[in-house]
Amino acid sequence: MFVGLAGGIAVGGGFVAFLTVFGLIPRLTQLTKSAKYIPAYEMAVVLGASCGGWFSLQNTVFHMSDYWLVPLGLACGTFIGMLAAALTEVLNVLPILAKRVGVYDKIVLLLMAMVLGKILGSLFHWIYFIEK
Repeated sequence: MFVGLAGGIAVGGGFVAFLTVFGLIPRLTQLTKSAKYIPAYEMAVVLGASCGGWFSLQNTVFHMSDYWLVPLGLACGTFIGMLAAALTEVLNVLPILAKRVGVYDKIVLLLMAMVLGKILGSLFHWIYFIEK
């Protein structure tokens, strides 16, 4: 029990450090011009982490139609995509990568290759590895 609690505190501390050091939520609100919703973003992060932790510890089964997977998947994909985009922008990954690879004038193509690669990789994983 002590090791589990210590591990949870370590992971939670790392998650909070990740969000605060990189300033992802303030940068995301700045990009989307939704600074008035910062308390809602904070509550969504806290509730999402709490509910995700709770559901991962339980044997939770939702008896819903398969059609609920479409909006749920879109919401999850949007969140992950926006988080990755905010992290990429904060760290200036794309300009540095484009400069090192030598395709700085084709940064739009680099971005599209990354997006299409993520989409195709996700579809391959979903179609090939996910079993009903």
